Amino acid sequence: MANTIETKNPYTDKVISKYELFSKEKLEKSINSAEEAFLKWKKVDVKERAKLLKKVAMIMEENIERYSQLITDEMGKPISESKAEIEKCIYLCDFYRKNADLLLADEIIKTEAKESFISYDPLGVILAIMPWNYPFWQVMRFAIPTLTAGNTALLKHASNVSGCAIAIQEIFEQAGYPKSCFTTLLVDHDQIENVIENKIIKAISLTGSEKAGRSIAEIAGKNLKKTVLELGGNNACIILDDADLDQHIKTIVKARMQNTGQSCIAAKRFIVVETIYEEFLEKFTSKVKSLKIGDPSHKDTKVGVMARADLADTLQKQVKDSIDKGATIHFGNEKNKSYYQPTILTNVKPGMPSFDEETFGPVAAIIKVKDKNEAYEFASNSKFGLGSMIFTKDTDDAKQRILDIEDGAFFINEMVKSDPRLPFGGTKASGYGRELSREGILEFVNKKTVYINK
Repeated sequence: MANTIETKNPYTDKVISKYELFSKEKLEKSINSAEEAFLKWKKVDVKERAKLLKKVAMIMEENIERYSQLITDEMGKPISESKAEIEKCIYLCDFYRKNADLLLADEIIKTEAKESFISYDPLGVILAIMPWNYPFWQVMRFAIPTLTAGNTALLKHASNVSGCAIAIQEIFEQAGYPKSCFTTLLVDHDQIENVIENKIIKAISLTGSEKAGRSIAEIAGKNLKKTVLELGGNNACIILDDADLDQHIKTIVKARMQNTGQSCIAAKRFIVVETIYEEFLEKFTSKVKSLKIGDPSHKDTKVGVMARADLADTLQKQVKDSIDKGATIHFGNEKNKSYYQPTILTNVKPGMPSFDEETFGPVAAIIKVKDKNEAYEFASNSKFGLGSMIFTKDTDDAKQRILDIEDGAFFINEMVKSDPRLPFGGTKASGYGRELSREGILEFVNKKTVYINK
């Protein structure tokens, strides 16, 4: 096993930095220190914990250019989107700073007792295993509610964004959180099983692939530890025959191409009713062709590079296998190292990787269907269940279809996106549990019944 982590700029292919992996002794000390910090942190009043979020937001705001560039350098996100990611983290802090006290307040329950209520107590040390595609947002949407609820946190981040992981720890420390409240672990995947099995770890939050989710859930299950899993998706974007394409086409394209297509909640399958199919394909293609491609550090770049060359190789294989099964390249499909051209596939059908699997990159699969009923039927034909989006003028009719799709999100005339005020998570192979909102801050608490007799 290598004893160092190397981060590399996917656009320039140049090494950014090298980091030494934690030794067994340093890892054990970090876990023990997190538990020691928890025993004190849990006794801090929630109002005092929430106050620190103002400082966290301030640090991110003051350093937004530096953090944005770090994201872009490590994983290739267009700089304008990196900046938007930090801004969203600031908004997240603001939401929980204003609402945590109310969300965690004891819930009074009327019984025969003199007093009975639910107390929301923190669990302890929580392990987060996080991906590279939104290196600040994915971590912050776990850490902010988890720490504010009174837990302490350990982070195993994706190795290619180790600089972001260290920067996030520094933010919490500079904001005044006690030492070891939040700790980044520079460890290899081989060490994670031992971390999960450690009795100090009380629960695990994972955002990642279905394969990773199954593996982590198995280890956690053997050790009777709670997990929150936010896994992959191949979200459907339904275009009904009354959709206002001129109004929504920009949003529809963004739903696929944002973050160079590397998003679990991206629209991946565009299911289009045949009467509007040709018009949609023309307008969608025109908009995709107009996207500015280039250096992700330039503020007008909309599509840069994928985070690693091997990810582009995987995407290319999925496209090739789909073509071998009858799909057609309508536009794009050029690849160079970590760059993958925005690509449109037509004649896509169930049984093809571009329909059945998660394509994690700038490839849009277009599926023609005969009518609205077939559109919803195709949208539901997936092992994933993260989110769906429907574009139509008849929003009342779309609301009647909410029960038809099992996903964790159902968006009408808007792309699926996360919002601190709303719960976020999936069903089926997209995982379980919820992040954000009240549901998110209550995932890692002990909902304790308190009963006081007369």
